[in-house]
Amino acid sequence: MNEQQLLERITVNPKIFDGKPIIRGHRLAVEHIFGMLAAGDTIETLLESYPWLEREDVQACLLYYARRLVGDE
Repeated sequence: MNEQQLLERITVNPKIFDGKPIIRGHRLAVEHIFGMLAAGDTIETLLESYPWLEREDVQACLLYYARRLVGDE
C-alpha cells in the first residue's frame, strides 16, 4: 500500500469529534491512536482493542503525524 492509499484511510468529518482526523469514518481519532502508541501500547494491543482496526490504519496514523510534523498536511 503506498502513502497516498494509507492517507486516504484518514478522514475528517465535522460531525465527528469536531472535525478531528479519524480512521475510516469511525469514531476513533488519529490522535488517540498516536497517544496510545506513545504511551507504550503495541500495534497488536490496538488491533485487539479495536477489532475493526487494521494494521494499515495504524500505519496511516503514523504517516499522517509524520507529514504534519514536516508541514506536508
